[in-house]
Amino acid sequence: MNTLLRVQLPLCLLALAAAFPAMAQNRRLPPERLNAYWILLNQHVGVDVPNSGRNIYKPGCVAVTYTVGSDGLPRDVKAVKTVPESDLGKAAESAVKNFTYGPSLTNRAGEPIDTYYVVPFNGPSNKAGQQALMAPCRLPGYDAG
Repeated sequence: MNTLLRVQLPLCLLALAAAFPAMAQNRRLPPERLNAYWILLNQHVGVDVPNSGRNIYKPGCVAVTYTVGSDGLPRDVKAVKTVPESDLGKAAESAVKNFTYGPSLTNRAGEPIDTYYVVPFNGPSNKAGQQALMAPCRLPGYDAG
């Protein structure tokens, strides 16, 4: 009976893995590579910015992780890094929750992708200044593809 249990357990685990393919890891991409799979459709989004709070008027950034679901909408939106520490995490999350994506020509099946977005606050208007402001919010581990 012990031998039978040892043989059946791996078969049961294999059957469970086949029954739940959605539990597989999504591809993880940095923001600059996301457009190979998903194209951001809206150029402007609403943001719920607080009237008061800690460091909300200082220049800074918030890194927000999320999954672009097969329907093109963000899922599991979470502010994970704020530089400098501030109360702008919820504001950054509200911006990302309002994103809408369409699949690229190479992603017609709508493959979900894990990624992140860096939301700048109170930064300079020039591109170089914006990039310097957002650099501390880059996240490791999103280079696989």
